[in-house]
Amino acid sequence: MTQKQTNLITVLDAGSAKSCVLVAELQDGVLRYRGHGIEQSLGMRKGLIAELGPAAEAINRAALTAERIAKQGIETAVVGIGGSHVRGVNSRGGISMGSRMREITREEIKAAVDRARSVALPPDREVLHLLPQEFILDDQAGIHDPMGMVGNKLEVNLHLSTCSGGVAQSVVTCANRAGLEVEDTVYEGLAAAEAVLSADERELGVCVMDIGASTTELAVFFEGSIAHTAVLPIGGDHFTNDLAVGLHVTVQEAEQLKLTYGNCVVTSVPQLNEIEIGGDLSISGGQPARMVRQRFLAEILEPRARELFTMLRNNLRDGGVLEALGAGCVLTGGGANLVGLLDNAESLLRVPARIGYPVPLSRMPPELAKPEYAAAIGMLLYTHRTQIRRASEEQGLRAKLKAIFAGSF
Repeated sequence: MTQKQTNLITVLDAGSAKSCVLVAELQDGVLRYRGHGIEQSLGMRKGLIAELGPAAEAINRAALTAERIAKQGIETAVVGIGGSHVRGVNSRGGISMGSRMREITREEIKAAVDRARSVALPPDREVLHLLPQEFILDDQAGIHDPMGMVGNKLEVNLHLSTCSGGVAQSVVTCANRAGLEVEDTVYEGLAAAEAVLSADERELGVCVMDIGASTTELAVFFEGSIAHTAVLPIGGDHFTNDLAVGLHVTVQEAEQLKLTYGNCVVTSVPQLNEIEIGGDLSISGGQPARMVRQRFLAEILEPRARELFTMLRNNLRDGGVLEALGAGCVLTGGGANLVGLLDNAESLLRVPARIGYPVPLSRMPPELAKPEYAAAIGMLLYTHRTQIRRASEEQGLRAKLKAIFAGSF
């Protein structure tokens, strides 16, 4: 691999609706957009890969488009993991360093985290992320980085994001078939949060909802750290399917009606508004054109929206974080574009809500600055931040080894 390629970061977001490959280049410490490719996903069902061949083909086409725009070959990628198989669990553990007080080094921090992660997981589960929430040094809580402090006992409250090993391997295999070597995997809810949240929101407490086609990934932050992750089994396709059944139209027409005339608040739609639906007789079973009340669409969509946010409220309550949303709720992902979702969120959660637009990269096309690309852009930002942290740790280790060897002569 050339030196120029080592500065590239490529991410893959293979969702139920679309497969997106996004490439950025690190120049002078700044991420700059290089290229992207988007293809309609194939071989996917309910957010999971049902057929490897078609799914890999769609990813490959997206990667080829990204390569052409970036004018650079793509060999590796960071892959997003989402779906109802992803679960989060909190754990606590720590180490005792004897009767004498000692300075906390990276080795002690790693040992405490390893002790906290020693929870019994089913054999089919894999750990996606180990996310320290806070460290406790000699009963002093609320420490984010104990490096260099002095004490006898170090504990850590840890959040483990886990996934099905089989499902994750299917995603990796699919990417490999598309010609991409997988460098790392990232929980898509965490990635979306990276792209849409401010530091103040993370500190005050906020819930990010990444509303995809089949599922909704959640990530809750409080006092600057991750507090809860989960996945809800409702996404944008459920709204579309409800319209298709209720209006007796095709799924494609229902999707267009949802985007053009959909609203999740019945009272926001004038009673006399009418729209024309149907009329495509070329489709098998197609209906002749007819007029329906626009409010009828809202009467179909609102119950599904209330179900989504009732499910969210119950999930947050069970996770013990419902009262921790000082900054409210942020909706992102393609499903967040549905009119009226914010009203339902505020009504059922009793907190402010907003749409989360991803932070734009340098030179990035404006059409990518939309909620549906928050996870992909967030994966770039997350990978960049992770690389910086690892480089810093390696530099510190090299300096330590250099000092040891210098002292030997």
